[in-house]
Amino acid sequence: MVIPVYDENPVRRTPVVTYALIALCTVVFLLGPISGFNPSYGTGDQLRCAQAVYFDRWGVIPAELFHGQLPLERLGLPAGCPAPHAFTKTAFPSVLTAMFVHGSWLHLIGNMLFLYVFGDNVESRMGRFRYLLFFLAAGYLATYGFALAGADSTQSLVGASGAISGALGAYLYLYPRARVTSLFPFLFFLPLRFPAWMVLGFWFALQWLAAQTSQSGPGVAYLAHVVGFVFGFLAAWVCFRRSPKLETAARATQGDLQP
Repeated sequence: MVIPVYDENPVRRTPVVTYALIALCTVVFLLGPISGFNPSYGTGDQLRCAQAVYFDRWGVIPAELFHGQLPLERLGLPAGCPAPHAFTKTAFPSVLTAMFVHGSWLHLIGNMLFLYVFGDNVESRMGRFRYLLFFLAAGYLATYGFALAGADSTQSLVGASGAISGALGAYLYLYPRARVTSLFPFLFFLPLRFPAWMVLGFWFALQWLAAQTSQSGPGVAYLAHVVGFVFGFLAAWVCFRRSPKLETAARATQGDLQP
């Protein structure tokens, strides 16, 4: 596991889209049943049932993407939960809503940290409108790639990690030598500075290995991370050039490790 906290890679203008995405994800989480800040969802068993319905309604269910909306009795609610009121759900837009729903504080903070560190430079290089389209395209492709591996699954998928992985892949291509300060839990959270190709390459290797060994069911959608990352790297490779100015500056300090 690697936790990036800062990159030495200044941007040319304020990353409005990146900040807006972070704000939107945070607001959605605070208003939802997981944060604990919205009393309308109740407490105890009532809250637990509300959370299950919330994820099924606004998250992505792979079986729905390929077979249409599931009947309410197949939503897999916890034992003892009353049947929810009927709601209309269209599978394709659910991929979009799922990007802004997160399953825990740790899930939200981890995703937003990666987006904050790497998204601003990708936005600066692509431009705001193209970056937003790229982000959404990465999220959709990552979700469908994950869903194809378990097309009959009724487990809800939520979170922006597939789209954020696209930004990581683009960053790796555009700024491979930018220095990134990261924390490594297995090194007692000692902050070390590595070039981006090492940090992101190590992160991608972990996601790839986890995607090969993880079983279907609840947990982290590692395959979505892999698909999003590969798409982001290839999209940046096809559509954009690396920044010569940054490459020259970063090359002088490549391999510089500092605590």
